[in-house]
Amino acid sequence: MFFLQNNHWAISVPVRVQSRTPLFERAAGFGMPSIQIDGNDVLMSYAATRLSMDAARSGEGPHFIEALTYRIGAHTTSDDPSKYRDEDELAFWQAHDPIDRFRTYLKGLGVEQSFFDAVDAEGEDYAADIRKRTMALEAPPVSDIFAHVYNDEHAGIKAEAKWLEEYLASFEEGSS
Repeated sequence: MFFLQNNHWAISVPVRVQSRTPLFERAAGFGMPSIQIDGNDVLMSYAATRLSMDAARSGEGPHFIEALTYRIGAHTTSDDPSKYRDEDELAFWQAHDPIDRFRTYLKGLGVEQSFFDAVDAEGEDYAADIRKRTMALEAPPVSDIFAHVYNDEHAGIKAEAKWLEEYLASFEEGSS
């Protein structure tokens, strides 16, 4: 199952400039069935994923979904999307926020506000717990960044690992 979350941007370049072909159509070159969906529609995303997963699990091979969504925020902390992004485009996508859309749908079905309040509180507690446990994790060895890069040992990776080891050791030894 290949699930592409297409947020319309390749850092600061629109995907439409990066690729003339809709990304989901590329799967045909690999013999994979593919679809493009509204990734901001929770129910559509669930249904498409379930159908594709069921098909793959039943032996029909890999499937590809391109879920169209939008990167509301910046790409990095040093990014200023106002330099390359149109405000009207941003406003359009903000109005199609998947959480707001699904909340509106559920309210239309008669779901009470107390349910949303409980879900919001549970989400905040869950996020706080994850942050706390993540910050308590022991940092992995720096050398792990070189693990599993290639299937077989690679001279370039070995050289980079050796350089990094020596570089980091230079700080421990007090050298400059």
